[in-house]
Amino acid sequence: MLPIPQTQNAAEVQRYRHYGFEAAFEHRFKSLLSAYVGVKRSDAEIHLSEHTGDIAPPGLLCIWVDAAEPLAALSGATTDEMSWAEDFEIADPDGNRLRFAEPTAG
Repeated sequence: MLPIPQTQNAAEVQRYRHYGFEAAFEHRFKSLLSAYVGVKRSDAEIHLSEHTGDIAPPGLLCIWVDAAEPLAALSGATTDEMSWAEDFEIADPDGNRLRFAEPTAG
C-alpha cells in the first residue's frame, strides 16, 4: 500500500488506518490541485475527495466487515444487535456517519 498522502485528506486517511484501511491511490489533475484519494481494506474501497462540491456532509457510509465488535472497541463504541447486522456508528470530523456492520445469519 501507499504511504499517507500529503494532502488535506491526510488526517482522514490516518483515521481510516485506525480501522485497518490503507492508502490505495492518490490522483491530482495537476500537482497543486485538490487530491482524490482512495483507502482500501480487504474488498472495501473508500474514495476521499478534496474537490469542492463533491458531497455536502453529513453523509452515511455503511462498511461491511467480518467482525464489528473489535472495531467498535477501537473507538470505545458498543455494537447494536439488529435483525440484519451487528453494527455501530461513529462520526468523522465533518459530521459524516460511518456505520460498520457485520451481517447476521438470519
